[in-house]
Amino acid sequence: MLKEELKSIFKKHKSDNEIYHDLAQFHVREILLVTSLYDAFILEEEEKLNERIFGEYYNLDLSNVPRITNASDKDEVEQLLSKKYFDFAIITMRNQNLTPLELASLIRRIKPELPVFLLLYDNSDIAFLNQMRDKIDVFEKVFVWNRDTKVFLAIVKYFEDKMNVTNDTKVGLVRVILLVENSIRYYSRYLPILYNEIIKQTQSLITRDNLDGVKKVLRMRARPKVLMAVSYEEAVEIYEKYKDYLLCVISDIKFPLGGQIDDEAGIKLYKRIKNEESDLPYLLQSSESAYEDVAKNLGVSFINKNSETLSEDLTDFVLNNLGFGEFIFRDEDGDEISRAASIVEFKDLLRVVPSDSVLYHGSRNHFSAWLMARGEIQIAEHLEQLKVTDFPNADAIRNYIINVTKNVETSVSRGGVVDFNARFLDEENLILRLAGGSFGGKGRGIAFINTLLQSKELFEGIEGAAIRIPRTAIIGVEEFDNFIDANSLGKIHLDNDHEEVKKIFIECELSEELMRKLRIYLKKVKVPLAVRSSGMYEDSISESFSGIYQTFLIPNNHPSLEERLRNLTDAIKMVYASIYSKHARSYFDAINYRLDDERMAVVIQEIAGSNFGDVFFPHVSGVAQSYNFYPISRFKPEDGICIAAVGLGKYVIDAEKAYRFSPKFPKIDIIDPESQLRDTQSFLYGIDMKRNISDLAEGEDITLKRVDISDAEKLGVLNEVASVWDTQNNMLKAGLNLPGPRVINFAGVLKYDGFPLAKLLSRLLEIIESSMGLPVEIEFAANLDEKNPGFYILQLKPLIRSSEYFSIDLQDIDKTDLVLYTERGMGNGKLENISDIIYVDPEKFNKTETREMAHEIELLNSKMRQLNRAYILIGPGRWGTRDRWLGIPVQWAQISNAKIIVETDLDDFKVDASLGSHFFHNITSMNVGYLTVHQNNGRDFIDWGFLKNINPEEKTDHYIHVKTDKPFNVLMDGKQGISLIIKP
Repeated sequence: MLKEELKSIFKKHKSDNEIYHDLAQFHVREILLVTSLYDAFILEEEEKLNERIFGEYYNLDLSNVPRITNASDKDEVEQLLSKKYFDFAIITMRNQNLTPLELASLIRRIKPELPVFLLLYDNSDIAFLNQMRDKIDVFEKVFVWNRDTKVFLAIVKYFEDKMNVTNDTKVGLVRVILLVENSIRYYSRYLPILYNEIIKQTQSLITRDNLDGVKKVLRMRARPKVLMAVSYEEAVEIYEKYKDYLLCVISDIKFPLGGQIDDEAGIKLYKRIKNEESDLPYLLQSSESAYEDVAKNLGVSFINKNSETLSEDLTDFVLNNLGFGEFIFRDEDGDEISRAASIVEFKDLLRVVPSDSVLYHGSRNHFSAWLMARGEIQIAEHLEQLKVTDFPNADAIRNYIINVTKNVETSVSRGGVVDFNARFLDEENLILRLAGGSFGGKGRGIAFINTLLQSKELFEGIEGAAIRIPRTAIIGVEEFDNFIDANSLGKIHLDNDHEEVKKIFIECELSEELMRKLRIYLKKVKVPLAVRSSGMYEDSISESFSGIYQTFLIPNNHPSLEERLRNLTDAIKMVYASIYSKHARSYFDAINYRLDDERMAVVIQEIAGSNFGDVFFPHVSGVAQSYNFYPISRFKPEDGICIAAVGLGKYVIDAEKAYRFSPKFPKIDIIDPESQLRDTQSFLYGIDMKRNISDLAEGEDITLKRVDISDAEKLGVLNEVASVWDTQNNMLKAGLNLPGPRVINFAGVLKYDGFPLAKLLSRLLEIIESSMGLPVEIEFAANLDEKNPGFYILQLKPLIRSSEYFSIDLQDIDKTDLVLYTERGMGNGKLENISDIIYVDPEKFNKTETREMAHEIELLNSKMRQLNRAYILIGPGRWGTRDRWLGIPVQWAQISNAKIIVETDLDDFKVDASLGSHFFHNITSMNVGYLTVHQNNGRDFIDWGFLKNINPEEKTDHYIHVKTDKPFNVLMDGKQGISLIIKP
């Protein structure tokens, strides 16, 4: 039932963004997109995908913008293919029921001639694809999404160019760009850049040449086509067929020749072409810098694939060697009168253009199509139903369009993302776009949730609180690109450390347009603000990036507007600079991603909360996960888990002592009352509203204040969230009516239903998990004010990468052969190539020296990275905690080569596992085994005697590093939670 409700919601959302428009020649008209509901939302909404496509289509005077039809499961695929025609299908990697190969085979059985593209989620999926290399011929071509929706346009244009090129070269003398590249990763980057620059360059030619109306249309129709070859033979075939039309060649150096990878195939191709086309621009590119001298000797351009500025280098070549969608008002002869780049300019010009122009465009349905591309769907639908003959004259048409626009323009974008306008600042259900481009990871999740929240029927039966996202504005990645380019910062990370980068960024300027919008924004918004990172890779399905970048919370209460503007812009710049932190660089190295591939959006949110004296914070905040990796007693993993605290969510994210409960069973305690008393929250975080911000470069915490729970009680914060330990009866009693130690267990909310927190969380987790097709986490905050109770969703993220479970049969295991056994393991699969174990010597562990231990493991990890050796890491307490008394306070960069991480207890040192911390998310998203060994439960164990009998390779003050001749065998059963390490 829920699945059908969600399908209905997203089909409605989808229909508001579909664009129907008649243009000319062969163009893709119908696309079947087989993906999860979440991925479909991102492709459609994040970068106004159809708007981008339409801009080129309209200027090219083509006939039809593609209609994208979603299918989210096998049944929908079969049903749609039996009823509709499609030009091709696109399958993404994330589908719940079938693998991409199974889906492609299903489609081919139903429609044998239908081309099928595979869209990988990101570069990490390429390794998976290599495992089935002999089976991928079923796909027309494979592309990598990498959270850049421009690749979708590239797929469409690639297929259209392939179908059109023969006719277009013969009839219109259209030029051809030949791309020779067999790497999925790289051609998925090249094609979007090429198409973007081709369109720009073609338009600049029109302006420069001052062509008349007819020639403008011909020139736009005649944009260069891009053809791609993956082998020498294919490249020669294309060259021979289209050599009279070639504009340039972009070629890898190593690619197949004669069925085998040839180390100089690109050079051989150049020499082959050079004999006939001596002046043809040619670009060689390789991951080996030694070929740069070869290219120089040949007199051709060269790009190093490992360059930190690969995208910029490719763009420079296109711009230097090759020579979007405004509404062009034309007269009855088709000649241009004026141009409108925005809906505002469109309405202003529509009031004054001649009547024959109105008739010219009205008779061709241009108004409807252009407005539809800009999200003005309801306006366009009104117009599309009418004909010019329905009106007495041109002025009647003009007035009708203006009046319809005025009546529906605000309702069109309800629940969506709208371009910034001051009149939207009071709207609860809109996200404001302060700059163009991708929203980034956090932005995607927030936009997705906001769309869900517009469907109130999903939350029927839950009363007592308004459900919303905080008022949100997003600065798209285009501002980051402009900031880097305008201030010449593209290579800043090559010569500067993070501290220097921050100082440089603070002195640089954001764009004038963004500054203008922020000044308008701050004149209206005078509440505390969260300035959050939203990197392109952040909070993705395959890589978490949690805690890698920075978030700043600012009071935004200074009497001076200029001072508040300075604080906000400094926070934005510091978020940008966090890409270049040591922590971020190490993370990129660990997952084998390129730093220059990352781009940063920024999410600005009003902080949910209230003023309590001079401190601002919410009554409740926390994280909730739809899957509990550590269920106990009667609980199941699918029951989920919530970790909540009083005050700002930093307390939970930092893995402090917070309260845990299952949203499905909130009245059942997960831990006993005595443990609640021992591990209760002792302080909270709030925003210091009195402190003047001096320099945000000092760090994220500069604006925060710690408040003791005893002081929070005096502020009246604890009435619904605390209990008292009755020392006479050794039990907890809800409320604050008795003297005794205070315990934060949210009894008034969870056990006595003072606020529908558990119901909301349970329902939301169910809805979002169903939409995304895998376990999820949400961050939330809640205000418990009687007059205005509110629940705020701050962000969501995928919890783990979905995969098939590896199974362990304990009957086949002899525990005497094991180094380690645990029933609290997280991870899935089998590892057979690790010969190193680094463990904290139990006899030397001292919880007062955990900071020293963090430094020691960083040095050991650095050595292991240089040796390219993964290792198993074992230590007491929580790895990655920020509370040094609970474990060793490392960051991911300090243990990045550990493939298995083990948390254990000692006789005099026992703490809970680190569920809820950013560190925890990063290791799970990177498929690092994460094991907890409770040695006193009678089942889990570590064979310390075995480890001590191995001659150490190295000893430090606190660690012992051992290496065996043969590797350990690590087995992890993700479903049972059982993990074990077998002796060599």
